[in-house]
Amino acid sequence: MKLRERIPELLRERTFRRYWTGQTVSLIGDEISLIAIPLAAVLALGADAAEMGWLKTAELLPALLLNIPLGAWADRQARRRYAMIAADLARAALLLTLPVAYLLDVLTLGQLYVTAFGIGALTVLFDACNATLFVALVSSERYVQANSLVHGSRSMSWLAGPGAGGLLVQLLTAPFALFADAFTYLVSARQLARIKPVEPAPALVTKGHFTAGLRWVFGQPTMRALFAWSGTIQFFNYMFHTLFVLYVTVELGLSAGVLGAILGAGAVGGLLGAVYSGRVVRRFGIGPSIIVGSVGFTLPLVLIPLADGPLPLIVTTLFVAEFLSCVGVMVIDVAAGSLQMALIPSAIRSRVMGAQRTLNHGFRPLGALTAGVLGTAVGLRPTLWIGTAGAVLAILWLLPSPVPSTRELPEPAEDAVPV
Repeated sequence: MKLRERIPELLRERTFRRYWTGQTVSLIGDEISLIAIPLAAVLALGADAAEMGWLKTAELLPALLLNIPLGAWADRQARRRYAMIAADLARAALLLTLPVAYLLDVLTLGQLYVTAFGIGALTVLFDACNATLFVALVSSERYVQANSLVHGSRSMSWLAGPGAGGLLVQLLTAPFALFADAFTYLVSARQLARIKPVEPAPALVTKGHFTAGLRWVFGQPTMRALFAWSGTIQFFNYMFHTLFVLYVTVELGLSAGVLGAILGAGAVGGLLGAVYSGRVVRRFGIGPSIIVGSVGFTLPLVLIPLADGPLPLIVTTLFVAEFLSCVGVMVIDVAAGSLQMALIPSAIRSRVMGAQRTLNHGFRPLGALTAGVLGTAVGLRPTLWIGTAGAVLAILWLLPSPVPSTRELPEPAEDAVPV
């Protein structure tokens, strides 16, 4: 078989390939920041559990405040790609302020909070526009394949990013590791500038334009169940993630390099999940795959607060938990992402995605704040127990819904758009 024939069909198309390349590089940079910014707070500034909670809240609060207004704004734009490029450039500039401040010995937790909030706001803008750009590049029958490629990139970023981030932190210190993430945003902006897809026409501003996404979500049984399930997972999982770095480095005593290796090795599971998620969907159907992915994602994380004993046993336990959980989350991302794309009418796509991120991602800062309070009051390990157990139980939202019986991707009901 020729090498070209081994390349996925979508990656043979220049426009999608450039889009995918930019996404892939940027996702790797995001994973470097995911480990470098918390480590900058812990190692360079001595942040405690409460301060880590505030840092994560600052990063995630824009999802609660800005998704609906920016989604409504994005649906009214004819050239959303330009806004995505501007967001990439602004995120790079914000990140570069941290190593500069550290070099001048003026870096503070306040600057970390402000930078985290700014990057979070720009990410909301980028994602609101990206939802529509994606469907302009990919036809509906190729959603699963395209999502597998994009989420495969996310798995690759989990594989490369944390390991690179941990190594960069050890070699350069945490603030200087952020130079790498800033560079990836510049690459993403460059790739977006090189494509010229035909974007959907902007929506007409009518009465109820701002709330149309929310009204559609609450009126659609499948989406309503998916949002309740995802929001519950987001809340409890971000309780877990807020304290994970502090727990691993302080309570378990692992170094930044070992932490990066654990997260990177766990990402191998995510890569396998992305590769085989399409087969899982074809074998079991779209809805059952979401159920399988939910259990596979949340249940292994219970092993992390269980980790105890000799160092090799602790490291092995964390490796297993990360590996299995990453397999599950990839199945979720591909199956649930494809189902949502098929269900949402194009005319209100950015508004619905804005509502989704407000209802679901908006639970993230609440989870982060709760983690900070509980981590201070009852300790890191008990708080991780609450976070992991609550995420497992989120599946109870899906079981009585139409999701388990949904086998194929539906056609979007374009005439059922609220005005």
